[in-house]
Amino acid sequence: MDDLEAMIGLDDVKREVRQLRDVAAVAATRAERGIATGPISLHMVFTGNPGTGKTTVAEIMGKIYAEAGLLSKGHVVSVQRADLVGEHLGATAIKTNAVIQSALDGVLFIDEAYALSNSSFSEDQFGQEAIDTLLTAMETYRDRLAVIVAGYTSPTWSSPTTRARSSRPLPCPVSPPAGSR
Repeated sequence: MDDLEAMIGLDDVKREVRQLRDVAAVAATRAERGIATGPISLHMVFTGNPGTGKTTVAEIMGKIYAEAGLLSKGHVVSVQRADLVGEHLGATAIKTNAVIQSALDGVLFIDEAYALSNSSFSEDQFGQEAIDTLLTAMETYRDRLAVIVAGYTSPTWSSPTTRARSSRPLPCPVSPPAGSR
């Protein structure tokens, strides 16, 4: 958390992380006492211009999730559209699922996620197949996977379906520390 606190700005992100950490502590206490708890959504949407620290914050989030016991590893798998979309229909789900499997117990960070839904094609079946696969995994593996999508605001990532699976969009208007991405 110290790495996150050291970053300039990010008040909304810092507040959200503190709140998430508190919820995780309460859930752990309840579990120790045999009291049922609901699932905690670890998914986030980071919005902002390039170079505002979204990748750095995602890497910090992996560490925070692991330290809080929310994810067993906390590693970060960083991808973009080309890493998720296949060359033909059907290949996208296979490719996306392979990436999801590599990210289990950690964070899947999707940079420039808007590219999955904002293609030059009016109906991008490949991007939609990746989105559908990701949304399913976000629910199926909600206790083993944090999906953080980043980029400009996109209707896909601010839709009711996505909001039901993730925190609210968090703007990242930051200046990252020297030497960070």
